[in-house]
Amino acid sequence: QAPLVESGGGLVQAGGSLRLSCAASGITFRLYDMGWYRQAPGKQRELVATITNGGNTNYGDSVKGRFAISRDNAKNTVALQMNSLEPEDTAVYYCNAIRDKVFDYWGQGTQVTVSS
Repeated sequence: QAPLVESGGGLVQAGGSLRLSCAASGITFRLYDMGWYRQAPGKQRELVATITNGGNTNYGDSVKGRFAISRDNAKNTVALQMNSLEPEDTAVYYCNAIRDKVFDYWGQGTQVTVSS
């Protein structure tokens, strides 16, 4: 089984909300910094949000105030709550786990489509 599996993507109207979840397995989750990244067609992958193993968060400028990242070390999951979605948020969203800049895992991605 892949170490990271995303879920929760889908189609939503502008102004709506979605919650993405990423389930980790086979890694010592609590030791990893976790993140969400996205890639829109024709664009480079960009940072959405990260949360360190200590709980410190960081957000991309375009999602600040709208998105919130959280983690549950007991369940080995990281979530991304996305509010006030805009068509520009349309992308494939990827979960990332990284530790010591060496152990680096990516999920398969989940599609988020925001209609205007």
